Amino acid sequence: MAKTKELSKDVRDKIVDLHKAGMGYKTIAKQLESRENSFSRSRSSSVSSIDRDTKEAVTKLQFGESYGRKGDTLPTACLWVGTSLGMVLLLPMSIPTEKERLEEPVTTRPSGTVLMLKGSVLCFSFLDFGGALIQSPYEVWQDPNGPEDPDRPRRRKLVNLSPLSSQEACGDGHLAVVCSEKQAKVILMPTQAVLFTHNITESSFVLQADVVSVCNSVCLACFCANGNVMTLSLPSLRPLMNVNYLPLTDMRVARTFVFTNGGQALYLSSPTEMQRITYSQEMTDNLQDMLGELFTPIETPEAQNKGFLKGFFGGNIQTLDREELFGEAAAGKASRSLAKHIPGPMGLENMKAAAGGVVGDLARARIALDQRGERLGELEERTALMMNSAEMFSTHAHQIMLKHKDKKWYQL
Repeated sequence: MAKTKELSKDVRDKIVDLHKAGMGYKTIAKQLESRENSFSRSRSSSVSSIDRDTKEAVTKLQFGESYGRKGDTLPTACLWVGTSLGMVLLLPMSIPTEKERLEEPVTTRPSGTVLMLKGSVLCFSFLDFGGALIQSPYEVWQDPNGPEDPDRPRRRKLVNLSPLSSQEACGDGHLAVVCSEKQAKVILMPTQAVLFTHNITESSFVLQADVVSVCNSVCLACFCANGNVMTLSLPSLRPLMNVNYLPLTDMRVARTFVFTNGGQALYLSSPTEMQRITYSQEMTDNLQDMLGELFTPIETPEAQNKGFLKGFFGGNIQTLDREELFGEAAAGKASRSLAKHIPGPMGLENMKAAAGGVVGDLARARIALDQRGERLGELEERTALMMNSAEMFSTHAHQIMLKHKDKKWYQL
């Protein structure tokens, strides 16, 4: 005989109460079955929500000097982690000294700081209280076992190459800018108070966001999926610009679109073409001065005089004239191809007669030219008279046409 499942005391008491109220056993069984199904549906929905939460992924990592906890007084190395569900985690890091770095690992531990935004986290950035962008500190890596080049000048090792040291830039706190697909927030550190919040878009979502420098200031630039390019002031997050530029028709644009300083942006319009845009009027005004040239203009140097032996034994093919090499020109005499003056029998009187004949020809040509001008003037006057006569004839013909326009043939 199969083993039956024993009912709990609460269920048995419920069955007794329902039976005393006048319900039949079939009705009681249906009611208990519906409650069991509703419990199973609620349990399955909770399990699906747990599965949905487990699909959360890390979308953004940012190293920087910040405050891991609210009670910290000095900034330390921290790792900001953004997830696909809009969660921001702050992980303080313990970095050993330079001597102990090869033996001891870098350790990190959760600080308990959790911030929430709408949509997937896209961008982290840090500002000081003056609104200036704080660059992340870094070190120049050098191979200790690498060979040294004696010809290379020795340079001092640079450590913590940031515009301002961490104590100067973040000594009293700083501002953290966090942007997601739907929202942007400015957070005051180390108190972790949200100073400003702005909902970027409701109908679409942000594809790319970054904090850039434009016109001696910083702003938050966003590129949305509906093609809008937006800029927000920092730290107040006031909208500065919202222009519809390029709808998302190609995923290549979404993957490669990046913002740069100076109010510019770049993306790949095709596998082999790069498109550069600007949303700054100052950059547009100076665009012609920044265009490059394909070559550097230089003055053409003068040709060098080549000697006979250099051209003869240099291997270059050169056309040589035999008369130039072995003729009279090489001996200092004029070449045979040049014209020579041969005096004729004409004397002074003959020259005067020839000159007089030339003067007479010029005079006759001048008289003929004057006569031709007079004839052209007369022709021009006749042409003007003919044009006037033609206009008068056209006017009279038009008047006669208007006069007899509405008359029949038998009325003429």
